[in-house]
This record gives sequence, C-alpha cells and structure tokens, in this order.
Amino acid sequence: MEYQRLIGTKNNPLTLKTPPLSSEFTMHVDEKDGKEILVCTVKTTVLHYDIRCLRDLHTMLMEHGDWMVLGSKDEKDEAIPGTVEYWGRSADNPVGGWYGLKKGFRGRFGMYIPPLMEHLGLAEVEHNKRDNRMKAIG
Repeated sequence: MEYQRLIGTKNNPLTLKTPPLSSEFTMHVDEKDGKEILVCTVKTTVLHYDIRCLRDLHTMLMEHGDWMVLGSKDEKDEAIPGTVEYWGRSADNPVGGWYGLKKGFRGRFGMYIPPLMEHLGLAEVEHNKRDNRMKAIG
C-alpha cells in the first residue's frame, strides 16, 4: 500500500479527529533511520509510530473478529489488558513491544491509530464521548 499517497506528507498531512471527535490532529508518513514511520502531530506534541502497526493491527483485529475497546493511555500509565492500547505495547504483538517510537511519547496508540485505520477503510471506529471501540473491515 502506498501510504504517503493515502496518509500524506510533511508538507501535506492528513487531518483527522480523535475517536470522540473532540480534537484534531495530523498524520503523515516520513522516514527515520531508513524506515517509514507515521508522524502524528497533536498541537505542539509530535508522536512517532512504526508504520507496520497498520498492517499488524488490522491482522490482529481480523483474528479477534469482534469489537475491541481502544483504551488509550499515556506511556507512563498502565494499559488495560484486552484493549487496542495494551496490544500496541505488548510483548506479544508482532514487534514484541511498543509501536510508539519516541521515548516518553510512545502511548496514545489507541487514540491516534484507530482514526487513521478508519480513514484507510481498514476498521470501523465508534465515536462516543468515551469507551470507544473498533473492529476490522475486510
């Protein structure tokens, strides 16, 4: 999949909203250390995620076969088992740990990756004030 065309570049990023539709953020594809990464900008905060998370999360959700709670947490907070956030930092996922790449800003996987998955047509995401869930499409 050609992610830059679908997600955007630094000069032309994709604008998305958090699952509760309460805040905007941008997402684009860039390169770091020779690898493609997702760059998520929330006001002045910049987070980096391994771009592989898109394929891996979709695969996991397909195998899960049902809705999964997002459970977004900051890096320093414990994620709740069985949530997307927990999976995004679990030693049991395909990368063996964090998909977030910037120390101190590796969390919030369950907040910023699901809207991108929804935009790409890979998942359905709920848009309630809290406790949102997602499930795979495809």
